[in-house]
Amino acid sequence: MAAVSESGEIISQVERPFAEVSKGYTYFAEGDVLMAKITPCMENGKATFVQKLRHPAGFGSTEFHVLRPSSEIDGKYLFYMIWNPLFRKDAGRNMTGTAGQKRIPSSFLKDYKIPLPPLPEQKRIAAILDKADSIRRKRQEAVRLTEELLRSVFLDMFGDPVTNPKGWDIKKFEEVGSLDRGVSKHRPRNASQLLGGQYPLIQTGEVANSDGYIRSYKNTYSEVGLKQSKMWPASTLCITIAANIAKTGILTFDACFPDSVVGFTPNSHATTEYVQYWLSFLQKILEDTAPESAQKNINLEILRNLDIPLPPMQMQTEFSIRVKRLHEMKAKQSVGVDDIEKLFNSLLQRSFKGEL
Repeated sequence: MAAVSESGEIISQVERPFAEVSKGYTYFAEGDVLMAKITPCMENGKATFVQKLRHPAGFGSTEFHVLRPSSEIDGKYLFYMIWNPLFRKDAGRNMTGTAGQKRIPSSFLKDYKIPLPPLPEQKRIAAILDKADSIRRKRQEAVRLTEELLRSVFLDMFGDPVTNPKGWDIKKFEEVGSLDRGVSKHRPRNASQLLGGQYPLIQTGEVANSDGYIRSYKNTYSEVGLKQSKMWPASTLCITIAANIAKTGILTFDACFPDSVVGFTPNSHATTEYVQYWLSFLQKILEDTAPESAQKNINLEILRNLDIPLPPMQMQTEFSIRVKRLHEMKAKQSVGVDDIEKLFNSLLQRSFKGEL
């Protein structure tokens, strides 16, 4: 399942002897359409038109439905039809099974009626959607490359922060600013009176998915909630220490967060952006070595004792300026991505209503 992206692509292929996959796997071939049958993969768009296989046949998870186009239907047209958010929504309503294990039954697909224009018209629609999808992917790639550029700039200016090849002075992380866990004496899901006020509440997922800067929030604390928590100022670097390990985001507004998030404020030895990107190079190491009980986590002491190389402040400040400029550009690109995504979904829906 991990080899099929939510963007409709096969992102990895592994070769194995036929004897190892002839049983217990789903067979498919070039030109087929794969569609995830299990929640939440189906709703998230894990589906693909099978092409560029290394061999004529492929084998995959039994959690895929395999749709094989007949001579009456174009494979790409079929793919875009089942990748359509409206189709996925309809399929979601027809899932069977228990929570967390719900699946699309084969009977739903067999009975589902689809618009079937003449084959040349199907190919025309698929070609239009291919072009629109290509534009969408290129814009997404531009946003992704911006982040890669920043990591390259960091390495060029400071070297690998793990091996410190440029020989910068080393201090403990706790020496370059204040590190404290967030405060939430009671879990909001167990006390509804804590929520619904005017004070932003940030959770670990919002830090992990912030793309560097936390610009939005889903929940708020009431006055009661605020009293049992703590408000952190904008520009605080948030660092996750549970579930998502060492993911970071810089607050763009005052907010509260629970003790699964650590707040960092730099002193005169470091800038927030330098620390953020330094941590990004350690993130995988911290995640791999994190103790695990019910879920992976690290404690505040582990963070405080990390060794951080410290280039001159002038260089760190220059890097911070570059980060802010590139993130401003990235934010504008992201707006464009959202607009293109909406247009693409609109095209998908119109395509199967005979409006394209």
